[in-house]
Amino acid sequence: MAKQRISYVPLEKMDAEMRKEMERCQREGTPRPESSAVRAHVPAAFWFFANSWHNLFRNGVLDHAIKELCRLTCRARCNASIAAISVR
Repeated sequence: MAKQRISYVPLEKMDAEMRKEMERCQREGTPRPESSAVRAHVPAAFWFFANSWHNLFRNGVLDHAIKELCRLTCRARCNASIAAISVR
């Protein structure tokens, strides 16, 4: 198995606000806590992503069901595109 190249920032090295956001990620499952722990190496990146996620996906103008439908449509199209490329 390949060695992990990007480390996760341990919770004990994060400030109280970052830990609170990580707990929310773990509780809600989005964004994935592992991804947030990687971004925590650069606090500005951590907060930019966390705030963007909050504004776009949790407090957005669209109903959550519509956003989920869009996500699934994009995923299906990406998978179709990837499958078409791998067949060639």
